[in-house]
Amino acid sequence: MTLESIRTIRDNEWSRVTVERDIETDGMALYTVIHVKEHSLVRDLLQMFEDAKNMANGGSALVTSFSDGIEYVFVFPYRTERPLFDFYMGESYSLADCEDICCNVILACLSAKLPYPFLLLILDQELLNFAKDYSVSLDYSVDIGSLDIRADERQCVTACAKILIRLLENKATDKAITYQILVKKIANRSYQTFTELYRDLRIAATPRSKRGLLARLKGWWSRNREIFFRIVIVAAIIIGIVALVFLISNLVMGDIPFLRLFYNNFKLIGTESMLQ
Repeated sequence: MTLESIRTIRDNEWSRVTVERDIETDGMALYTVIHVKEHSLVRDLLQMFEDAKNMANGGSALVTSFSDGIEYVFVFPYRTERPLFDFYMGESYSLADCEDICCNVILACLSAKLPYPFLLLILDQELLNFAKDYSVSLDYSVDIGSLDIRADERQCVTACAKILIRLLENKATDKAITYQILVKKIANRSYQTFTELYRDLRIAATPRSKRGLLARLKGWWSRNREIFFRIVIVAAIIIGIVALVFLISNLVMGDIPFLRLFYNNFKLIGTESMLQ
């Protein structure tokens, strides 16, 4: 792996976060790279990722790590930056869709293979990417300065639940049982694990069978409107080019040669000429 920096996301006294490409793969492989400057943070991070790797039976979101001069480098997969709260439009989605998105947030955390202190940074900094198919992925470009090495799953679950409450706020008046449960349990500090959070959300979620035609159409429109507008724009460009070609042809040649194809076809029908 030979990395080349493409751009810098942030740079402060604790770390520098960049997006880099692997030259050995012709730049096709992209990574989020954290260059840690503070030596005490390096020690904590290495220990955390080693412990998390052992707990996950060898699995880890960390691709590799190595020393680079006075910095220590942590390499993670790059995820297309599409911030959740910039692209999430709760008022346009049905309650069932919002609940599905909330479940996807929990699943992203459950499958993260990250130490809890690092995962807590991602959740506190709301580094979640939202895809067009409603899936959610984690963004590893954290500001490492606020790392709390004592953070545990309970703190991560609480931070995650607070994000879910924000996602469901627009549906609070739609008899959103999931929203009510989350607010109540967060106030009582009831959640200990992501599994508990996911179970509550799934049990209380609105059954899909109750969705009406209008709700399904709204969901389809919210997922596909970008594609629709792109098609309209492309069609408009093509029509504009064709119209321009016809105009130039008419000005230069006095008529439009393309239309002769249709005109000539009617000159002779069967054995009789239409020009007689």
